[in-house]
Amino acid sequence: MIVNELNKFVSYCKTIQPQTQDDIQKFFEGVILFPYDKELLLQAYLFLNLKTLFPSCSELLLFEKSPIADYTDLGKCDFLYLTSKGNLFIIETKYIDTEATGATERKRRNKHRNKVFDQVFTLKSRFSEYWNIRSEQLECGVFTTDPEVHWRGNGFNVVTKCVSIEHLETWRKNYTKVH
Repeated sequence: MIVNELNKFVSYCKTIQPQTQDDIQKFFEGVILFPYDKELLLQAYLFLNLKTLFPSCSELLLFEKSPIADYTDLGKCDFLYLTSKGNLFIIETKYIDTEATGATERKRRNKHRNKVFDQVFTLKSRFSEYWNIRSEQLECGVFTTDPEVHWRGNGFNVVTKCVSIEHLETWRKNYTKVH
């Protein structure tokens, strides 16, 4: 993709993602105050701690949007950022309950681990095919509550980061006290 095409794509993203960074920050701060959804709380943590977790990400282009017009049946991208190097960075999030025990829960965790990687690979492929973006211009990240995903990113060129459920909850409580 040449620079002009990348600029067109960025402009396209701004038309389908009308909320500003401030709007999205206010939304996530509301999620922290009233955490009705664990996945959204994890996404709030990521958004508000982005520079620590994924320092190359510079500008949010898409949040919970399909990479291909309004075709949400083809999957939605949790986060798509422009990097400081001018690449695109896809981040998929998954709240994985690491505190539950038993065989069923182990199977569920493993299913979630596989799913988050499948999602990021599928989105990378769709961006590449639909927008004619070279694979090396698409970086991928996975952010979960499960430290077990770390090794899965090796060899697939996926940056993996996690936060423990305990730390996430402590952060939420402290964030509401400060703000």
